[in-house]
Amino acid sequence: MSDPEFILLGDAVWIDFINTARGRDADPPDGLADSAAYHRWTKAEKLASDADDLPFEEVLAFRTRLLSVAAALGEERQPPAPAVHEINRVLARTSGHHQLTRVGGSWQLAFSPLRAATALEAIAGSAAQTLSDPTVRVHSCQAEPCSLFFIDRSPGHGRTWCSAEPGAHTVRVDRRRAVR
Repeated sequence: MSDPEFILLGDAVWIDFINTARGRDADPPDGLADSAAYHRWTKAEKLASDADDLPFEEVLAFRTRLLSVAAALGEERQPPAPAVHEINRVLARTSGHHQLTRVGGSWQLAFSPLRAATALEAIAGSAAQTLSDPTVRVHSCQAEPCSLFFIDRSPGHGRTWCSAEPGAHTVRVDRRRAVR
């Protein structure tokens, strides 16, 4: 995904959300400087904006909690309990019901929401999906000065860069030249 204002890696919505506080520069600007920026970010992610319905401070506080989750996962630690509590608090806003459906010959239990998720609910759901999948690895980019988080879906979970874009390419070229 490419957006001129925001870095959208497309790994998971919650990763793109927390990356608004990080960047590929040594001192990146805050991508969510105000409520209007949050609204633009939700539109860039194609989410139902809740910028007018939430205090902006709540959005920033949730991002801070999720940053602590990513940092913990990046260090292969359990996420902080207050952050998990906050994810659950936001998820509890979603109204709906469970429904038993037959998929490919077997029964599956699925949650059917009564309305489309708000942006913050979608972010919380994305974080919850990552936390509940033991095969997913979250890392912080190792290309200097990049500080973005990303989801590593490589076979051996050995990926160290957020993408093949600017910083990562330079680091790979420099390493190859150093070997010669």
